[in-house]
Amino acid sequence: MSNFASRRALAKGTLGAGLIGAAALVAARPAAAGNQLAVAISGYDATSFFTGTPRPGVPRFNATHNGAIWYFTTEAARDQFRASPARFAPQYDGYCAWAASQGYKAPGNPDFWRVVDDRLYLKVHEQAQAMWVRDIPGNITKANMNWPRIHPF
Repeated sequence: MSNFASRRALAKGTLGAGLIGAAALVAARPAAAGNQLAVAISGYDATSFFTGTPRPGVPRFNATHNGAIWYFTTEAARDQFRASPARFAPQYDGYCAWAASQGYKAPGNPDFWRVVDDRLYLKVHEQAQAMWVRDIPGNITKANMNWPRIHPF
């Protein structure tokens, strides 16, 4: 093989390896989500829990809070939330209050909820709701103690 042919083969191999390496780097990088925000509490109107009848919100009546988009049934409900989001947003960032009381995170489900002392608490399922209501004050105390440790994860 001539010296020229060897260099050409080496160049092809180097180029090929470079392309494979670049492809591996691109594949290893996480996909960018752009400006998409998570929809809070499955799209339910956070203010509606306080009337005793949770209702799905309408996307055109929305607000952003705490890294999520929130839907509301009316413009007035949206404005009420904007004026005091901490009052209406579920505790523990919408995660299950029972799980938080036990020291871990589980998703909150708007089908299993309770307003206690003007605060909204979601649970993951019916069994979690049943266990949580057995000792609401104790479970809130435990969840409040656990939350600073578990919320970043």
